[in-house]
Amino acid sequence: MRLFDTELKELREGIMAMAGVAEQMIELTIQALAEPSPAKAEQVNQLDRTMDEWELKLDQQCIDLLALRSPAATDLRRIASSLKIIPELERIGDHCCNIARRVATVHPPILAGNDLERLGTETRSMVRRAVDAFVGSDAALAQAVILSDDSVDALYGKIYRDLLRTMLADPLCIERASHLILVIKNWERIADEATNIAEEVLFILEGHSAKHPYLRGNSVE
Repeated sequence: MRLFDTELKELREGIMAMAGVAEQMIELTIQALAEPSPAKAEQVNQLDRTMDEWELKLDQQCIDLLALRSPAATDLRRIASSLKIIPELERIGDHCCNIARRVATVHPPILAGNDLERLGTETRSMVRRAVDAFVGSDAALAQAVILSDDSVDALYGKIYRDLLRTMLADPLCIERASHLILVIKNWERIADEATNIAEEVLFILEGHSAKHPYLRGNSVE
């Protein structure tokens, strides 16, 4: 195997490891919110340092590959997209920390049903499938992730409206509801990061940007 191929493999494995930490943070965040568990919320915050370390290390690997190997075609797209995927993963960690920081402020629950848990699990599924699409070079799965964002957006909107109604009905709930609005906004942003990763996977595989399809007179459907 060429040295360049070995270096690309190391970059890919590094991104997979970083994504694994991101998924661990998401899982802990869901559990910390549901139980509630300050200990698990603290674990989320501690893992953020690991994400930051991976970001710096992988960024440098990408820059070295661009500077020293003069990649072309698919290899160039893979490295360029890696430079975008790495900060997306790091921001997922940041959003998890933002949610974990509010674990103690959103209990006892003021929302009926399990919509809040569903928002977390659907977002987790999007991140997992986006990473799977990257690992397996799966364009169809990447497209499915992009389409899933509409479902998460709709659920976010429903919970947001429920929280507004709760605040109007009971002013004593305003503080908890305000924290919950920030929680659901962070879940929605994590889903956006998963969508961005899926779009980069399509760029690697198909050679054109999947962003803003209306500008190409095209559709993701």
